[in-house]
Amino acid sequence: MFRGTSTLSLDDKGRFAIPTKYRNHLLADNGGEIICTINIGDPCLLLYSLSEWQIVEQRLAALSSMKERAKRMQRLVLGNAMDYQLDKNGRVLLAPHLRDYAKLGKKIVLVGQSNKFEIWDEALWQEKMAKDIAIELEQDFDQDEDLGDFSF
Repeated sequence: MFRGTSTLSLDDKGRFAIPTKYRNHLLADNGGEIICTINIGDPCLLLYSLSEWQIVEQRLAALSSMKERAKRMQRLVLGNAMDYQLDKNGRVLLAPHLRDYAKLGKKIVLVGQSNKFEIWDEALWQEKMAKDIAIELEQDFDQDEDLGDFSF
């Protein structure tokens, strides 16, 4: 389970180090093989362990290639997926097209999302958080079927 938020530095080559608290889990899962792709819903990247990615990949492959939206999802998510191997220091070198998509600067944020991470530019993450909080403060949760009974 990946949870929490870590602010990290992206070096001049486009590398960042996975925090130690997650590194051992990723190394134990298929020897540190990970997959990174774009998030088509937000200007960020998605980072999966290989075993979690294989579940996503199977679901995408099962979509009908006769439906335009399914083809678009496959093209965008699978077509932008990059395989990586954590180096001995737990670093990942992100491809330029992925860094460009997410508008990643020197400071990035790694956000745990249970089975994967989101990778955000720090400024974009702060904007997203402010917007999401504002939206949630305006919501009437009694009207939401999925979250109506949810509490902390």
